[in-house]
Amino acid sequence: MVDDDVYPDFVVPMAKAVSRDEITCDLAICGSGVGANKVHGVRAALITDFFSAHQGVEDDNMNVMCLGGRVTGTAIAWELVQAFLNADFKAEEWFTQRLAKVAALEKGKG
Repeated sequence: MVDDDVYPDFVVPMAKAVSRDEITCDLAICGSGVGANKVHGVRAALITDFFSAHQGVEDDNMNVMCLGGRVTGTAIAWELVQAFLNADFKAEEWFTQRLAKVAALEKGKG
């Protein structure tokens, strides 16, 4: 495992690739799983349960899932990754309107 002090060296380039649509989604694993949600256009969340792993994508178009490598067991991590990768954004009006409000906040207009 990489020293937590250098996680921005790995997470930020990955998050920028997601925000530029070079990749559609990714996974960030660090000690605690906290710290990947600072790049414009990235919707990252620390995930600890199966429901949130797929619901975050389906309802909120989460594009980066964060896991705590020191606090998430291997078996549950595998299940969470599968739920995340197999989920699709619902893109219903309710969800797209909500994301538009978040995008406005990111641009300083909300």
